Amino acid sequence: MAENPTPGPVPGTEPGENWSRSLAYTARELVAPRTVEELRQVVLAADRVHVVGSRHSFSPVADTDGVLVDVTALPTSIIVDAEARTVTVSAGVRHAALAEALHAQGWALRNLASLPHISVAGAVATGTHGSGTRTGSLATQVAGLRVLTGEGEVVELGREEAAAAAVHLGALGVVLDVTLDVVPTFEVRQQVFDGVRWDAVGDDPSGLLGSAYSVSVFTDWAGDGPQQVFVKAASAEELAAAGEVLAAAGGTPVTERRHPILGLPAEAANEQGGVPGPWHARLPHFRADHTPSAGEEIQSEYLLPGDRVAEAVKAMRGLSDVVTPLLQVAELRSVAADEAWASPTSRALADGGSADWFVGFHFTWVKDAAAVGRALPAVEEALLPLGARPHWGKVFTPDLPAADLYPRIGHLRELAERLDPRRRFVNAFLERHGVR
Repeated sequence: MAENPTPGPVPGTEPGENWSRSLAYTARELVAPRTVEELRQVVLAADRVHVVGSRHSFSPVADTDGVLVDVTALPTSIIVDAEARTVTVSAGVRHAALAEALHAQGWALRNLASLPHISVAGAVATGTHGSGTRTGSLATQVAGLRVLTGEGEVVELGREEAAAAAVHLGALGVVLDVTLDVVPTFEVRQQVFDGVRWDAVGDDPSGLLGSAYSVSVFTDWAGDGPQQVFVKAASAEELAAAGEVLAAAGGTPVTERRHPILGLPAEAANEQGGVPGPWHARLPHFRADHTPSAGEEIQSEYLLPGDRVAEAVKAMRGLSDVVTPLLQVAELRSVAADEAWASPTSRALADGGSADWFVGFHFTWVKDAAAVGRALPAVEEALLPLGARPHWGKVFTPDLPAADLYPRIGHLRELAERLDPRRRFVNAFLERHGVR
């Protein structure tokens, strides 16, 4: 077990901002405990406390009016259990570090988000995901959680309970480490396509979005088709088959490397052109040693059942006058359904139905909070009636009763009440959106 060099505790430190400097934290102080015992004392002394991860959330889901805790100064470890096919990783570890350690030992995660810069525990807690109709969000890989509760006790949540509570929004306490399922390491090939038509996306979304291991559609919602489509395949044969699907949709392969946001330096993007490489160097859009996305941005995302994609595409194209002037890029990604109570891709829908897979309608906005705030009601008016749910870590309208969109979120409330009866980990975000 290695010590993280980050110093702590540091009472009185300014909480600062999120990674894109679009959100200033309102906590009265930031602390970085170096041991679990120090952390326990911080929690027991605080009326309100919350954990901040790698600061990649655009919403105040990780904020508090009390003490903000940074767990990266705690001792870190990455322990693979080859027999169980799991890895137990400290909460503050980022996916880039975990991926390198796993690959070196011959293991992999089934999927990754579009950027490897995010912390493992934070990404799981907010329902962050990659892309693929057959692969779920990062939370679907959770096999266990070890949590410091609001009463200062360390509890272990086993596979069944941890999987259901994996998307917990920081309401359960401080996650100390996460146990994840792993698979043997594998290679991925990535190819970018131009010229795909919107009718191909809307008429047969599962055919196009499910044509390879991971598919991402990028657009500005203007014009007759997406700007570009990123295809990530687990074999040369899969890439060739996906190429046939894309060709039938009007797509042609691109020869040069592309950034997902057209016009930005392509060096930040992972290798393309069908060149095989390790899973962790292809599944994310961005390289771990470069600034991801645009940097100066605000993000929103809404996840809706896969059978409503055609209606959602039509609705968003009709809102081009509203959203296109504020967009750096928009992205469509598919995600398999899961059983987590508060996951945006939870199979159970608010109308009593269910979904087998979802599509995320993602928006990377210019960093103009006022203008984005004016546009969001129109986006939500178009997408929420189609069963869409907002990503907890991204920006949506402040008065949205988001918890009402989750028929099983009461189970999360019950578990939170058991682990945090004094409501230390309740923050304004959880109260405002009806989670606690």
